Amino acid sequence: MARLSREVIITEKIDGTNAQVFISDLSEWDYDPEQLIFKSNNIGLFAGSRTRWVTPEDDNYGFAKWCQTNAEDLMNLGIGQHFGEWWGQGIQRKYGLLDKRFSLFNVSRWGEDRPACCGVVPTLYKGIFTTEMVDECVNDLRSKGSVAAPGFMKPEGVIVYHTAAGIGFKKTLDKDESPKSLVGLS
Repeated sequence: MARLSREVIITEKIDGTNAQVFISDLSEWDYDPEQLIFKSNNIGLFAGSRTRWVTPEDDNYGFAKWCQTNAEDLMNLGIGQHFGEWWGQGIQRKYGLLDKRFSLFNVSRWGEDRPACCGVVPTLYKGIFTTEMVDECVNDLRSKGSVAAPGFMKPEGVIVYHTAAGIGFKKTLDKDESPKSLVGLS
């Protein structure tokens, strides 16, 4: 059982759509060639949402088309599944942007060495877990606005990733209170 008083990484929760870039050795599995976005030396790149593979013909807010355009750069992510948020113009809160962006979730892995076409969700805090620190990060977003899109004053919330437990929790700025039925209030 993980101890609570251990390191957490608090990042901004961006309101877009969950997306993934999957890079694989094509000789290791049977795949549908219709879903393949890019291939180089038997290494394939696939684009996905949280629940399905997407293609430029059957897309998720243009993510597969973006992956196709940026495929050579995205191949630098290396073999594996790379999850992130596809956000910006025309997606959920839009953040006042005129473009769409892909921000990787794994802040421990990705820094300046990431592909130039990718961002990383902003880290707001890294240190020992306290509820006060979570509240401080939420209150900073509420008063100062989004770190991911400076000047946007309606950010969604935070993700608290507990490194010892290997689990994440979300806390949103709006409607995150406990349901009355669960706390015995009427």
